[in-house]
Amino acid sequence: MSHIVKQKSKLLARVRRIKGQAEAVERALEAELGCTDVLMLVASMRGAINGLTAELMEDHIRHHVVNRDNEPDADRAQGAADLIEAVRTYLK
Repeated sequence: MSHIVKQKSKLLARVRRIKGQAEAVERALEAELGCTDVLMLVASMRGAINGLTAELMEDHIRHHVVNRDNEPDADRAQGAADLIEAVRTYLK
C-alpha cells in the first residue's frame, strides 16, 4: 500500500476531477440538456475512470507482481510490460 500513499495527492486530484465530472452530468440532467450532451459528459467521465483504473492496476503490477525495471529475468520483465500495455489498451 505504500506505493499508493506516495501517489496519494495525485490520485486524489484525479478522483476530485471525476467527482466534478459527475456533478456536471448531474447539472446537465437537471437542466434537461440534450441526450448527446449528456452522453458526451458521461463518456468523458468514463475515460477518466478508466485512466485512474489503468494507473492503479499498473502500480499494482509493478509493486505486487513484478517490477519490469528491476526484474533480472528478461521474459518476466517483458511479460509485465506486455500486461501493463494490454491493461492500458483495454481501458482506452
